[in-house]
Amino acid sequence: MLGIDPGATPEEITAAFRRLAKRWHPDMGGGDAAVLRMAQVNAAYDLLRAAQRRGQEPIPAAGAAGPRPAAGAWLPDPVRRALGPELVSALDIRETVALVTPASTWSSPQALLAVTDRRLLWLLDDAPTHRVRFLRFRDVERVESRLRRPFRRRAALRVRTTAGRRVVFADLRPTTAMAIAGQVRAALPAR
Repeated sequence: MLGIDPGATPEEITAAFRRLAKRWHPDMGGGDAAVLRMAQVNAAYDLLRAAQRRGQEPIPAAGAAGPRPAAGAWLPDPVRRALGPELVSALDIRETVALVTPASTWSSPQALLAVTDRRLLWLLDDAPTHRVRFLRFRDVERVESRLRRPFRRRAALRVRTTAGRRVVFADLRPTTAMAIAGQVRAALPAR
């Protein structure tokens, strides 16, 4: 997504992000395509930075990967690595992943949110059990993104289910939250 080589340095990652942000930022025009592309760029950058903070190499060097795992074989390698083994194993067969981004929920300040073609899927990083949760689009009644106060640099995605339950994903970039909300709205069944 960022157009960098495996084993890129943090400086190269930041430079690639800034270059793409200047090109795809919604304030520069481009409409809905720019919003979606900027959300994908933000998510990729956030994942790489989160991996660096944990001391992991975000993109293994070429030839370093072993044999392909059976789970998630239909996904591109970067998406599979971004999801991690727990989220990949929770995917349905041929379920495509549109976006992966770090987030936080009321139950976990460190979560990984994935938007697929049929549901929201998230991993609670600090939970000892029942770490993977999901919400199918058919069970969503309403979704909205809101900017967080006071500086409005972060957004929250609020989802209300048909059963009346509310799920909130916080600490998202505003463009990422808007893109996820748009994607979920587009997938909602007609009521």
